[in-house]
Amino acid sequence: NGEGFLQVDTGDIGDGIGYTRAGALALDANGNLVMANDVGYRIEPAIQIPENATQVTVGKDGMVIAQLPGQTDPVELGQLELATFQNPAGLEAIGDNIYLETFGSGPPNTGVPGDPGIGAGTITANTLEGSNVDPVTQLVDLIRTQRTFEMNSQVFDAADETLQTVVNLGR
Repeated sequence: NGEGFLQVDTGDIGDGIGYTRAGALALDANGNLVMANDVGYRIEPAIQIPENATQVTVGKDGMVIAQLPGQTDPVELGQLELATFQNPAGLEAIGDNIYLETFGSGPPNTGVPGDPGIGAGTITANTLEGSNVDPVTQLVDLIRTQRTFEMNSQVFDAADETLQTVVNLGR
């Protein structure tokens, strides 16, 4: 919720760290928290969920907590970090909802969710970010743009005909 990207281990792609807003997470065969997609990039910093953990929850501050058998109090397993950028539009998209840092994006500022020092948002567990596109509005904007283009095209045609008439009068 708000600004910020989760950090993922991209291996040998880029500098090894990628950034994503895709918050659907799962566990890999080793119990590591990973993106729930075909590639399954591991979240950085790495958080491992024990096999016998129950009731795994993520707090607004990114703290991952689980109940372990034989323990009365929940156990903190790690904390998710968010990265913010001075110019997020400058990130390079490489597919699978992963972005890489570029010169245009600037370096990442990392910290815990909700940290006002980096301007990061918070984590909202058990929800996924909705689309920020309203298809009806976009279709209306497309039609409006097309009509504006057609009107401008007609203006150019009229100007061209006028200039052609002026040239023909001069002969």
